[in-house]
Amino acid sequence: MLAVERRFLELGLRHALIEGEFFLDYQPKLDLESGAVTSVEALIRWRHPQRGLIDPSQFIPVAEECGLIVPIGRWVLREACSQGRAWQVAGAPPIRIAVNVSAVELRANDFVAGVRMILEQTGLEPRHLELELTETCLLQDSSATISVLQALKHLGVGLALDDFGTGYSSLSFLKRFPIDTVKIDQSFVRDLATDANDAGIVSAVIAMGKSLNMRVIAEGIETRDQLDFLRNRGCPEGQGYYFSRPVAPAECSRILAER
Repeated sequence: MLAVERRFLELGLRHALIEGEFFLDYQPKLDLESGAVTSVEALIRWRHPQRGLIDPSQFIPVAEECGLIVPIGRWVLREACSQGRAWQVAGAPPIRIAVNVSAVELRANDFVAGVRMILEQTGLEPRHLELELTETCLLQDSSATISVLQALKHLGVGLALDDFGTGYSSLSFLKRFPIDTVKIDQSFVRDLATDANDAGIVSAVIAMGKSLNMRVIAEGIETRDQLDFLRNRGCPEGQGYYFSRPVAPAECSRILAER
């Protein structure tokens, strides 16, 4: 990234935090048998006053590099927990709210205390919050990471391993870290109906998750063939455009009411 562009994004992010330019969309995760919504994933969006919507893949790396991901992540967590509690108050059945957490956030000294405080202030029960972590996140300073994850588990928060299978140490992670959920990366789901290797990997992950008493969620479901394959292999949950794109809170409320 050019230095000028990076500086523009960094200054813009600082301004966005102050001016409230961030907002969240929510993508449902469904029980593949019943069609019921089991949880929703909170996804940050940035509406820049001049450029309009800026893709998270452009600004999240910059936020991580300059340390702004910590206050931004804190805002996302608070907003998502508040929305989850608001849905409950409005009469929706309690569902999990999933929030992505970066390695930089996880290493912050007050991360666990911050999660606890936000849960207390918003009134969301810890069991209704799930933090999604990547393998890269877990690779960094693993001894300290284990301590943080154990503290989060003690708090009652769920932990999910995102993009499962794309890294080098997935199986050892499941042994070393207190993970509740594995999310099968969409790169495997995309071609599972036509690629025997991807189909084999997805089937193996589903079976492994069951044997370890873990939730398994398939990401990136876009076609009926993918859904049928996953159902036939006994995959419990999934998310993707086949069911719903990430949507605004009001639209998500409608989906929750329907399902």
